Amino acid sequence: MAAVQPKDSAPPRTGHDQGRATADARYWMQILSNYRTPSRMRSIVELVITAVPLVALWTAAWFAFSLGHAWASLLIAIPAGGFLVRLFMIQHDCGHGTFFAGRQANDWVGRVLGVLTLTPYDWWRRAHAIHHATSGNLDRRGIGDIDTLTVREYQALSAFARLRYRLYRHPLVMFVAGPAYLFFLQHRLPFGFMRAGWSPWISTMATNLGIALVVAGLMWLIGIQAFLVVHLPIMLLAAMAGVWLFYVQHQFEHTVWERDGRWTQQQAALYGSSHYDLPAWLHWLTANIGIHHVHHLSSRIPYYRLPVVLRDHPELREIGRITLPESLRCVRLVLWDEAQSRLVSFRDARAARR
Repeated sequence: MAAVQPKDSAPPRTGHDQGRATADARYWMQILSNYRTPSRMRSIVELVITAVPLVALWTAAWFAFSLGHAWASLLIAIPAGGFLVRLFMIQHDCGHGTFFAGRQANDWVGRVLGVLTLTPYDWWRRAHAIHHATSGNLDRRGIGDIDTLTVREYQALSAFARLRYRLYRHPLVMFVAGPAYLFFLQHRLPFGFMRAGWSPWISTMATNLGIALVVAGLMWLIGIQAFLVVHLPIMLLAAMAGVWLFYVQHQFEHTVWERDGRWTQQQAALYGSSHYDLPAWLHWLTANIGIHHVHHLSSRIPYYRLPVVLRDHPELREIGRITLPESLRCVRLVLWDEAQSRLVSFRDARAARR
C-alpha cells in the first residue's frame, strides 16, 4: 500500500516532547487510517492456520502422554502455548472490531475463542477499551493495566504497603503466579465491573459455562490426569507469555505517563507503547502485537497489516523500539519518576532520595 502524505504536515520524528509529539501522533493517525480495512479471506486463513496447528499439537501432546512419554508432552506444550497466545491475539483483534468487517462476526468468534483462552470476551473487550482510552494517564490508572506507582506515591506508603508492592512487582509473582491467578481465577468474575449491570456478569458466566463443558468433555474423553498433564502446561505457558508481552508493551524506560491536564491519547499511544522488535517468527507467533505503538495509535488496523505499516513507513520502526535482550532489563523498572519522565528501579529511586 502506498504511503499517503497529507499536505502541509509536519515531518515525522522520533521524540515525544509535549505539544510537537501530540502533533506528530495526530499526523500518524491520519496516515494509518489507510490500513484499517480487514480482508475476510485473510482473516479466515489466519484463524485456520492458528487453530489447526494448536489442535494438532494438543493431540500430539495427549498421544505422547498416552504412550507414557510425559516429558514429550511437556515439550510439545511450548509451541502449543505459542499458538494459544496467537489465538488470544485473534480474540484481541475481534475485540477491536478489526478481524472481520462485521461486528457480529467479530463478537461471536471472539466469544468462542474466549472459552479456549479462559477470557470472557465482552467483559475483556470493555476493560481493554478503557486501557486504550487511559493508557499513560497517571490520574486514570486501575483498569486494564499493570499497577504502577510514582516514586512519590511509593515513598509515601507504609512499610507494609511498600512490601506488598515489591511482592506484586517481583518477577516470580508478575510472570509466574500472576498469570495463573489472572486466567484461572480473576477472569471467572467481572472484576472492575461488578456493579456495572448484567452484561459483564452474563459474559463471564457464559464463558465459565462454556469452559466447564469443554473441560468436562475432554476429561470424560481422555481422563482427568491426561487432561491436566496435557492442558495445564499449555495454558500456563500461554498465560505467562501473554502477561510478559503486555508488560513489555508499556513498562519500558522511556514510555510516556502524564497527569490528566497534559495527557493526550494520541501522544500516549505512539510514545507510551513500545515497538517490541522481535525475530520474525516470534512476530508471527504473537500476531505482530509487538508493533504496539502503531496498534495503540490506530487500533482498527488488523494485526496482519501492521508489518505493512512499518514497511511503508520505516521511520516508525525506531519509536519506542526495544529488542528482545533489551526487554529483559525492563523487569527492574517499577516506579514512574515524574521529575525525570522515565521508569526507574527501586534502587534508582532510593539513590535519588539521598
